Amino acid sequence: MDNALALLIAVIVLGLFFEFVNGFHDAANSIAPVVGTRVITPLQATEMAGVLDFVGALSGIAVATTVGKGIVDAARVTEDIVVAALVTAILWDLFTFWLALPTSSSHALIFGVIGAAVSRHGWDVVIVPGLEKTTFGIAYSPTLAFAVGYAVMLAMYWLLRNVSYRVVNSIFGKAQLLSAAYMAFSHGGNDGQKTMGVISLALFAYGGPLASECGPEFCVPTWVKIACALAIGLGTATGGRRIIKTMGHRITTLRPVNGFAAETTAGTVITLATQFGIPISTTHAISGAILGVGATRRLSAVRWGIAGRIVTAWVLTIPGCFVMGYVIAVVFRAIGVHP
Repeated sequence: MDNALALLIAVIVLGLFFEFVNGFHDAANSIAPVVGTRVITPLQATEMAGVLDFVGALSGIAVATTVGKGIVDAARVTEDIVVAALVTAILWDLFTFWLALPTSSSHALIFGVIGAAVSRHGWDVVIVPGLEKTTFGIAYSPTLAFAVGYAVMLAMYWLLRNVSYRVVNSIFGKAQLLSAAYMAFSHGGNDGQKTMGVISLALFAYGGPLASECGPEFCVPTWVKIACALAIGLGTATGGRRIIKTMGHRITTLRPVNGFAAETTAGTVITLATQFGIPISTTHAISGAILGVGATRRLSAVRWGIAGRIVTAWVLTIPGCFVMGYVIAVVFRAIGVHP
């Protein structure tokens, strides 16, 4: 077996493992509010989210195309660069999962790719418009989710001002099942596509029968879509209980109406980004929405210390994963791990 084929197999295995890790790490993004409001149990929520993550991941390829050929020059990427990026993202996810921090798997992967590619080809390998799109997504998702979540919750308080607390809980206890399903579907639609793009990038670099349906052009093979959708669905069904606790209980106290507003807001923000092929962090979106919804009661209703830890983890993800990707790629080259 030649080095290139061995590295391609490593990319596929690590990519699917990352997608699985992404699922259980980001399970909280889909289901923390509905678990936090005790509408359904964590087991029921993770099973529902796993199925809808799978369906959402098969809903398009716009984000996969951005990640696969819009961030770095696909023609200059080799399999060892993709392996280095995946190792970076997996290590980062496992480390932040251990710390119970809901960081961005998406940005861990993307900046791992950038760091690994830059180590080999320098900064001109980066496609600036694609990086700008990703950077826009970093700012867009939490900011818009916070503002919309705040506005939606205020509007709901006004509309429901004459409705009894018991009736509101009864209505939104049921409605939150729909909003949680919507959030899970949108999560799969954005996060499920990122690893599709990375595996397809490695297939494009290698060529051969596994990418035969694509011909000489970059595309996402059908088998890659299905495999990645299964991986993220199974990972989400496994569930990340530690991060669910942080997202569902520690940021602010949630009731069914609050959970409905947060999930609907975040799901819409994510869906809009997916339609435009913008790889955003679903963690950023749901965290921003929860913060916005919680802040409508009073600023002290939000535990800003927990929110500060989450923001710190977001900020550290970009330079941390860039450096890790760079270093791991350099080490791979030094020990002879290259095509």
